[in-house]
Amino acid sequence: MGRIKRSSKKKAKSQKKVPADTHHCLSFVFRTTDSSLFSHPNFCIPLQKQLGGEASSSSSAPAKVWQPGVDALEDGEELQYDPTAYNYFHRFVNAGWPYLSFDVVRDHLGLVRSEFPHTLYGVAGTQSLEGAPNYVAIFMLSNIKGKMRKPDGESDMDGYSSSDEEEQDTKNSMHLKKVAHAGCVNRIRSMTQKPHICATWGETGHVQVWDFSSFLNSLADSGMDDQIIHKLVPLKVFSGHEKEGFAIDWSPVVTGRLVSGDFNKCIHLWEPTSSNWNIDANPFVGHSKSIEDLQWSPTEANMFASCSADKTIAIWDIRTGKEPCLSIKAHNSDVNVISWNRFASNLIASGSDDGSVSIHDHRLIKEGKDPLVGHFKYHKKAITSIEWSPFEASTLAVSSEDHQLTIWDLAVERDAEGEAEFEAKMEDQAKAPEDLPPQLLFIHQGQKHWKEVHWHPQIPGMIVATGIDGLDVLMPSNLASTLY
Repeated sequence: MGRIKRSSKKKAKSQKKVPADTHHCLSFVFRTTDSSLFSHPNFCIPLQKQLGGEASSSSSAPAKVWQPGVDALEDGEELQYDPTAYNYFHRFVNAGWPYLSFDVVRDHLGLVRSEFPHTLYGVAGTQSLEGAPNYVAIFMLSNIKGKMRKPDGESDMDGYSSSDEEEQDTKNSMHLKKVAHAGCVNRIRSMTQKPHICATWGETGHVQVWDFSSFLNSLADSGMDDQIIHKLVPLKVFSGHEKEGFAIDWSPVVTGRLVSGDFNKCIHLWEPTSSNWNIDANPFVGHSKSIEDLQWSPTEANMFASCSADKTIAIWDIRTGKEPCLSIKAHNSDVNVISWNRFASNLIASGSDDGSVSIHDHRLIKEGKDPLVGHFKYHKKAITSIEWSPFEASTLAVSSEDHQLTIWDLAVERDAEGEAEFEAKMEDQAKAPEDLPPQLLFIHQGQKHWKEVHWHPQIPGMIVATGIDGLDVLMPSNLASTLY
């Protein structure tokens, strides 16, 4: 995770701030001579490359799948979005500064819901130009609609009207409130148990805890926003970090328990009291370079994991001292982000500065075995965010500085015989890439500088991501088919 531009301070590489049935689903494809949509059991394509804005009508040669980072656009060619690859896809463009970090805020609209239209709440932090004010955006996205699945297996579009008046009435919308924040918001996280309580890491070197309940309630009651940047006194401000950082995480097991890590290799534990927090001034120290990300165990109250620019992942037990109880050489470059699997709590996913994604089973260390159980080198640049699905144990979302957001199903294995049979069948229609990992389920693009991706914890299959232009809310069509 990095800002869009930042050169005044030395920091880890990851913190650069720069402006089965349906298997693969690629978000870009270009036409060579065939204008028909290329869709088959291994691929479904939502974007196509066209000449002069119009697809060619010739059919003398097979279509070629667009490979991000490999293929280039020629003069007069463009990529066009095809909605058939998505159950839904909506973009909410920033009206102000880009959001460097955001989080989905849990709500009371239903623990597991699938009926349209969807409404979701979130918090996001800005990165403004020097001299301009930064703020936390408390937002509500509403009227998010998509394809409804009929009992006979067919799908129908819910809420899309041919009437201009009806379409205007049902158009999705974004409403927000703004709260002033000193400096860029490096990272923001909402507490699982009390979602209105949020923590921010600021470029000023302060970690702050806020109560945004009044703003969330105002959005829920009126749906109205304003252009005012409101002043709010934080519940807690911690100035004990000697340098700024990005790493912060709330415990999903113990209400109010927090850890924050900085570029100075230090991790501080926040313990909740009846009215505030006690912050241990004696930090956890075990990494040789900056702390990049932190994750509490989804099941163990006293265990958390950290990753660092020193290429390692460490696991800590707050009951046994200030040194890690386990350490893993995770990558050959900086480890930027980690995610702890809530269904298989022995598994931790990590993303590196070299673009690789790895899966580690920390139990194997105690058995004297290599904890690496999966390694994928698809992305061309640094991984900026990684998160396990809250509904599918084997499904993972990843964002990268190569401007791609990918979805992975790690339970999939290559079927060489089936692939050969399919390629023979489709030989005259399309030529599929030969080097795509079988676990790669979907590729989404359309924005630059993806910074964070999160699954909605209450809406199965909903993915929210932030990039240079704003927030994307989407569900791939092949992912939807596995959930409903």
